[in-house]
Amino acid sequence: MSGPTGAGDRIAWIGTGKMGAEMVRRLAETGHALLVYDRLRDAAKALAGERVLVATDAADAVRGCELVFTSLPDDPVLESVIGGLADSLRPGTVLVETSTVSPAASARVATVLDKAGVSYLRAPISGSTATARAGTLTVLASGPQAALDRARPAMEAFASRFFHVGEAEEARTLKLTLNLLVGAMSALVAEALIFGAKGDLDMAQMLEVIGESVVGTKLVAYKRDLLLGDTFDPAFTVRQMMKDFDLVLDTARTSGAPMFLTALVRQHYAAADAQGDGLRDFFVLLRQYRALAGLAVGSSGNSEG
Repeated sequence: MSGPTGAGDRIAWIGTGKMGAEMVRRLAETGHALLVYDRLRDAAKALAGERVLVATDAADAVRGCELVFTSLPDDPVLESVIGGLADSLRPGTVLVETSTVSPAASARVATVLDKAGVSYLRAPISGSTATARAGTLTVLASGPQAALDRARPAMEAFASRFFHVGEAEEARTLKLTLNLLVGAMSALVAEALIFGAKGDLDMAQMLEVIGESVVGTKLVAYKRDLLLGDTFDPAFTVRQMMKDFDLVLDTARTSGAPMFLTALVRQHYAAADAQGDGLRDFFVLLRQYRALAGLAVGSSGNSEG
């Protein structure tokens, strides 16, 4: 990990939502100086401190900084922000874009940044707010190797694993691949658990056995208490997963990849959203399956609830 940054090495950070805020905190805690901006000013102001200054606008944040990070919610915001910043970024700047967005939107951004003489590193993040706080996120990077080399010392404040997977939009596709697997896992786990419950199996015991079996995953272990508690407080919401599945399906339409199961799971999420669970954790599909099976919360077997 690099040493603390001086005033001349200040990092610009645009976008301080849940993940962005945690990464900013890690950078500040490890000695880096930052100038941050978020369109929701209170979100940026909550991070203000000795090493974190709040900019009046995005252009003010990046002006004079040679390392710029963005953490943004979707394609339209990404393209709007980068389009507005292009004239304020100095040639030679490295811009590290950490969001989950489509390869198509990212490619359009690449064209804008190339014209501005900016080195563009696509670096979507894999992990959660908890792993961000622990500094153990995974960076999926594509773009110039030199840009990754320049940005990695700072990113080591919040990430412990780095994969350079190509020179263009490969990291975008890989991040969507991971989110596709994660989102589909919710439907499969829900279906399997309710199948077991209808056969009089105890939910907690099923999850224990699954965790010790060949199909045990870190994701299911991480979601165990949420599944048993039926609270579904969100780490990642149904609506966020719907957005990512839409990115996958739109990209697949262009590439010609078959997406039968993905399209079906997307409909499960649409149903959950329609039934009022759009802001719940995406593993709330268990609740949907339980209701369809006629089971009460905490029940097992064929008892009607």
